[in-house]
Formats: sequence, structure tokens, C-alpha cells
Amino acid sequence: MRRVLALICATGVLAAAPAVDAAVNPQVAGLQVALRAHGLYLWQIDGIAGPRTTAAVHAFQREHGLPVGLASTRTRLALGPLGEPLFGTRTLRRGDFGWDVSVLQFLLIRRGVYSGALDGYLGRQTAAALRRYQRLMHLAADAVVGPRTLAAIVRRDRVPVRTHQVVVAATAHVVRAGDTLTAIAASHGSTVAALAEANGIDPAKPIVIGQRLRLPVATAAIAAPRLDVPSMLDAWSVRLGVDPHLVRALAWMESGFQTKIVSSAGARGVLQTLPSTRRYVVDVLAKHPIPNTVDGDIEVGVVYLRHLLEVFHSNAELALAGWYQGELAVRESGVYAVTKPFVANVLALRARM
Repeated sequence: MRRVLALICATGVLAAAPAVDAAVNPQVAGLQVALRAHGLYLWQIDGIAGPRTTAAVHAFQREHGLPVGLASTRTRLALGPLGEPLFGTRTLRRGDFGWDVSVLQFLLIRRGVYSGALDGYLGRQTAAALRRYQRLMHLAADAVVGPRTLAAIVRRDRVPVRTHQVVVAATAHVVRAGDTLTAIAASHGSTVAALAEANGIDPAKPIVIGQRLRLPVATAAIAAPRLDVPSMLDAWSVRLGVDPHLVRALAWMESGFQTKIVSSAGARGVLQTLPSTRRYVVDVLAKHPIPNTVDGDIEVGVVYLRHLLEVFHSNAELALAGWYQGELAVRESGVYAVTKPFVANVLALRARM
């Protein structure tokens, strides 16, 4: 169950290699991480406000009875602890959690100084990467995003700051010279048939310069079935008598609520349980078959966490240490130095998840 630092990198959740792209808005990366926590955005965190991001925003807004459109302040507040504050609106320090930390991690990845998870938590690894960035920029390496570091980041990475809404992909397109339905559909992740249906037009007839076409991004972008991972975690936590906040925090640190990642050690799923752990849970703890599904993987993880809490007399620190380095190792050697940051990070997130 030992957490592999690069496990999220292998799934494409990390940003692409360092580059400055005019289409990239780092604030959008924070939005994508927040939407991922709700199970609505399942693609690369790339900072591009494309159709998939727009569709996820609109789906979230409809679910919560919010006006469908921009990712406004109301929308961001509804997203929870990862929905605020925007990058550039506060000084960032070790232990902070939120949208702005996700943006910082995204930027540090693009600059090649960070290879960890986009989890919105400014822990030890993110702080070390920030120091590396500060040294490269000839700034005081204090792991604090104060005025000077913020100015350097904004200038170098063109991060828009001091705004209360995030612009996502357009919902309409005004026809320009040379446009065709095929080209418009391709550039907005849609199809000619979907465009024609959304606008009540005949795809065989020409379009006119200045014509306003409605883009069906909200229905075209999300193809994968949605799994409400937080609710699934909560359901098993309540059923098995484990603190749901602790389970959510552990799952977020392990996988960012992703369901399909596999670490180099073979740990799988939302809670990153090893095959040996699954066998132990099925054969010894649960004593019944558990399906190899997302729900089953969560059951395995929560059953095992409950076992560790029982073994260590409800001491969450020791239980998490047992999760990270193994129950026997904790009993024989205590908590390893390398384990302590992981435990501290999960406990810090418990009150915020």
C-alpha cells in the first residue's frame, strides 16, 4: 500500500511537459482538479477550458441548481474546499489546501520541478518543489508564495489573477469566413450531426458569415459513465463504522479519487490496495468474496483501514502508518521517518474533506 509518488503521473493526470501555450489558463487546472474530486472531470489536467471541462462545469451546476454558464463564485463555493480560493488571492504556505494549491502544483509540473500528485495540498513534496522553483528564479527559497514569488509566477506563466469567475469553453460560435460545419465541430469536440440538431439546420446547406451557432458541448463531452466516488466512500465508511472524513482524505492522498490507476507495486483503485491486502481482507477479515469492481475495491480498503484502527486502538496516526508501511513494521520498528509526512498529510486533510 506504500504510496508511489509517481503513480498519478502514469495515468496522464499530470500536466504535459513544460511549455507556454496561449490556450492554457492555469486557473482552469484548479477547476479541473475540483471537478475531478466530484467525479465529473475524468481527463488530463491540462488547464485548457475545452468542451470536456465546460460539460463537467455545466453538469455540476445543473446538479446543484446553479445558473449554467461560467464557473462563477457561487459555483466555486459549491465545489467545496477545492473550489476556492483562486490562485493569487492569498499567501500560500505549507499545509494550505485548495484551488490555488492545485494551480501551483500544475505550474510546478509544467516547469519540471514537481512530479507528485495534483491533490491541492501543499505538503512536503510540493513545498520542496516550490523551493526548487524559487532557486531557479533567484528568489528566497522559503516555500512561501508571497508577493515576490507570486509576481514571478504570474509574469513567467501568464496566470490571470484577481478575478471571481473562470471562463470555460464558449457555448456558441459566430461563423467566420472559411468556416465549415466540419471544422467547427472538430474544433469544439462535437460532430456535424450534433451541431445541425442543436441549431435546427440542414448540414447539406451552406452556413452564413455572422451566423451564430449553438455548440452542444454539454451533451457531447462526457462519454464515460459517472461514478460518484465520494458518495461511495461515505457509504462504506458509514456501513463499516469508520470516520468518512478520514476515508475521504486517505483516498484523495492515494489516488485523487481516481478509479483505474495502478501503481508500479501493483496497488489498485481509489484506495490503492495491493493484491496481497485484498487477499487478506477477503480470506481473513471479511470472509466472503468481494467483486473486482470500484465498489469492491473501496470495500476492501475501508475494511482494512477499520482493521488497522482496531489493532491500534483507534489511534489514527498508527493506523495510517500501518497502512503506509505495514502493520508488522509499525509494531516492530515504530513509524518510519518516510511515513510521517504521509500520515501528517492525511490527518491534515481529514478536517477538510
